[in-house]
Amino acid sequence: MFTGIVQAVGRVIALTPKGGDVELLVDTTTLGLETANIGDSIAVAGACLTATRFEGTCFAADVSNETLACTTLGSLAVGSPVNLEKALCAGQPLGGHYVTGHVDGVGEVVSTAEDGRSWRVVFRVPPQLARYLAPKGSITVEGVSLTVNEVAGDTFGVNLVPHTREVTTLGALVPGRPVNLEADIIARYLERLVGERALPRLDGNR
Repeated sequence: MFTGIVQAVGRVIALTPKGGDVELLVDTTTLGLETANIGDSIAVAGACLTATRFEGTCFAADVSNETLACTTLGSLAVGSPVNLEKALCAGQPLGGHYVTGHVDGVGEVVSTAEDGRSWRVVFRVPPQLARYLAPKGSITVEGVSLTVNEVAGDTFGVNLVPHTREVTTLGALVPGRPVNLEADIIARYLERLVGERALPRLDGNR
């Protein structure tokens, strides 16, 4: 479990084909791996990966073909910057919202515009994710917890404050760029609960 509060921006050091998929090696810069262990979960651009080995300030993780195909990780190259977050531990502040690290789909940047000292960004989501969007609700973009400002069909807008632009990869967004998206897990559970209540019972009662 994560919070969507990025702890460091790392860089891809190597992408090594292994047994039909890929081993990813990431330099974590200031993430701090001294307390990390093999088997720990680390969110890379919003995708939960398992650390398999450490090399100084770098960690390696295996990325399956499914993850490569369904996230932006398949388009990474050596030198690509990636948002990083270690898994949430009991007792730590929940600064963003509950994030699983399971990417629901890949969206696209529609537009960016200056808005005071902030940056207004509009994203387009895959049609199946649009129903989870709600004004002032939460969504994760490339591992960053953001508040939805407005929703229009399959698009939503957010404001990126200067701090977010400086300490995450979102400061480099341009129209057309693909981004990992994870819907708010609470919205998913609500859909499940409401959907079940709407279904007729087998005995004909509700």
